[in-house]
This record gives sequence, C-alpha cells and structure tokens, in this order.
Amino acid sequence: MLVATIVVFGGTGYTGGSVVREAAARDHHVISVSRSEPQEPVEGVRYEVGSVSEVAARVVPGADVVVAALSPRGDMAGRLVEVYGELARLSAESGARYLQIGGFSSLRPGPGLPRVVEGEIPEQYRAEALEGEATRVMLAEQAPEELDWLFISPAGGYGSFAPGERTGTYRVGDEIALFDADGNSNISGADFALAIVDEIENPRHHREHISIAY
Repeated sequence: MLVATIVVFGGTGYTGGSVVREAAARDHHVISVSRSEPQEPVEGVRYEVGSVSEVAARVVPGADVVVAALSPRGDMAGRLVEVYGELARLSAESGARYLQIGGFSSLRPGPGLPRVVEGEIPEQYRAEALEGEATRVMLAEQAPEELDWLFISPAGGYGSFAPGERTGTYRVGDEIALFDADGNSNISGADFALAIVDEIENPRHHREHISIAY
C-alpha cells in the first residue's frame, strides 16, 4: 500500500497509541480520535478530541483505513456495540477498510472448544469481556456486505500492565489462541501495533477473526 489515511479511534489509549506511533513512523497520514488530549503527541499526527459520534462523520469519509480501539470503560461502557456498529456503517459507506480490536477472551483456547468468554472469567473482567465479544458477534453477523472488516484479538498476556519490548516478530493465527512452547500467550504493545500496520499495508485477511501473539 502507498501512503494511506488511517483514522484510529482510541488513538491516545494503549493499543490505539501504539498503532498511531507505528503508522506515523511509516509516514502514513494518521488521524487520532479520542476523548482526551495526548500526553505525548506524535509529530505529524492530526489529533481530534471529542465524542466518537461527533467526530466520526467528519473524519471517516476520506479515510483508507479505520482502526477501532476503544475501551468499554467510563462513558463508553455498555455502548461499544452501538458505537462500533456506527463506525462499521460509516466505513462501508466511505469504502474504508475497518479493523476492530477485540480481546483475547473472544478466542477459542483450542479447536472445537468454547470461546474463553464462555468459561469462567474473573468478575472484574467479565463485563468488558462480554461487551468485547458482543462487538465481535455484531461484526460477524451484521456488518454491511460491502465492508472489508477484520476483528483482531491480542495474546492473553497483552496489556499496559506488560508493555514488553519491540522484537519485530509475531505470529498471526485465526480464532484459535496462539501459545508458545511453554504454554504462554504474550505480545508486546509495539509488536501488536507492528502486526496491525503490516496488515494495513499488505492486506492478507478479510472479513474474519484473527489473533496475534508470539
């Protein structure tokens, strides 16, 4: 792909911020949408601060790729299905590719097994896991036919609590979770973003659920 216009919703968050930095470093035109100003602005990135509903209609038209990396927390709790449905619709209308970031709990731990979210999940994570899974179901079952979408799950140990280092390596799997030889499932923030921007530049997956881990 040549230089692309990439809109990142949640662009100042952990995942979105990493994608913004990676895409900007490759000289793409990056627009970050968030509810707060960036603590460390990335040079060349256009920052739009406001509610998704206010900003989306203005920035999605003209975008080549939309990355949805919002968290179901604060005023977004309980609204993610609705908000992502609107972003998917706008992306379809604009002809933009749509990449939606989900959670590890939407993956299956093995072939033929129930998704992680269907099992026992600690209470403090359960609401977010269920909402994240609901956004996957929405996308798989209700996305406009013309939308080129992708639902992306990170490894089980992924998060701001374990940022890790950039190694330049990663594996891409399907809806079955990836584990290393020791049974661990990890990916650093930088390498997760690397995989996402690689997929943006060289699209290999379409209208499916993929996972990224070491």
